[in-house]
Amino acid sequence: MEALAAIILAAGKGTRMKSDMVQIQERFKDAPVRFALQREQLGTGHAVLQAIPLLEGFTGMVLILCGDVPLVKAETLFTFMDHFREKDAVLSVLTAVMEDPHGYGRMVRNQEGWVEKIVEEKDASPEERKIREINTGIYCVKASFLIEGLKGIGKENAQREYYFTDLVSIAGRKGLKCSALPVKDPIEVMGINTRIDLAKAHDVLRQEKIKELMLAGVTVVDPKAAYIDQKVEVGKDTVLSPNCTLQGNTKIGESCMIEPNVKISDSIIGRNALILANCVITQSRIEDGATVGPFAHLRPFAEVKRKAKIGNFVEVKKSVIGKGSKVNHLTYIGDSTIGEDVNVGAGTITCNYDGHLKHPTTIGDRVFVGSNVELVAPVKVGNDASIGAGTTVTKDVPEGALAISRVRQKNLKGWRKKTESRHEKEGKD
Repeated sequence: MEALAAIILAAGKGTRMKSDMVQIQERFKDAPVRFALQREQLGTGHAVLQAIPLLEGFTGMVLILCGDVPLVKAETLFTFMDHFREKDAVLSVLTAVMEDPHGYGRMVRNQEGWVEKIVEEKDASPEERKIREINTGIYCVKASFLIEGLKGIGKENAQREYYFTDLVSIAGRKGLKCSALPVKDPIEVMGINTRIDLAKAHDVLRQEKIKELMLAGVTVVDPKAAYIDQKVEVGKDTVLSPNCTLQGNTKIGESCMIEPNVKISDSIIGRNALILANCVITQSRIEDGATVGPFAHLRPFAEVKRKAKIGNFVEVKKSVIGKGSKVNHLTYIGDSTIGEDVNVGAGTITCNYDGHLKHPTTIGDRVFVGSNVELVAPVKVGNDASIGAGTTVTKDVPEGALAISRVRQKNLKGWRKKTESRHEKEGKD
């Protein structure tokens, strides 16, 4: 197989995007790529020329891509490279046939179908502007011809720039052949120049993903109101309600119900899980048959075991909720391990942070935690223990014991009559 190198042109200043983001090298600092800096933006030919020192000694095929054409598919590029090899051309262009080619460079072919030249619209004649086959800015070129041909590029054009497309004319003068392959779907090669274009591209990817899931047996109640990243996996017979957002490496099992306004990021959801409305779930794991929500927040490293239940206005962070356990109302569980078949009452808080460090709370199996309980970590509660409502737990609770730390209740008889009498007297004064 012929060696392959790829050049991605991404030196534009992004002025039409109205953005201050200039962190490309930072974003790809750990990727196996090398950067060539185009200090002045003098055209595509000049941009490719900056990468030539990095191709020293390379003799294979060079694939040239544009950083602002994100929808092109891998299979399209493989087909394009196969075409380049089959045609034995020195340069091939990926093209598209557009209903409205305005603004694009036009492909000028000879009678045999070979490309004679590529004309930018500002330099095109009225007859050339009628051509509907346009240049996508994606090329395959032999490295030897690329390195030699770039030396002959000038800037005698309307933009006074060095056009990479002039390589086609240079090849013609040398008696070498250039080919072109039209892409099947022109939407793949749409350029992103503004945030409007970016939104269109996102919508294309979103609808492709939704179509893929629906054909695989997933019910998407409203395809116009589902937001699903490309890497997300969803099992058959799962129902996605409107305004669901599934992000990153999320995996959802079969026969789940995801209710409206749920956001799930980089999480794993088992089979037959129920995620009720308005939940936020991040970097968490929910096992088969579990229920979460409504209005629950699972922060990173939350783990909800089989048939456990996380109820409304419950926040869980870096904790394990055991099989069959229930944390139903208005509760915070952090840095904790909760065993099986535990009931955690409303208003319970694990006090895991002392102002400097986080500490763990461990609750055994079949524990009953009453309402409005504070567990001051580090603390352990043994199996089958109970904690009375309103208790602040500061010491370990033995297995099977009842922990209770209430202030003794005192009833003052006649309190209402005494306060009314006092208020009447104060009013007269």
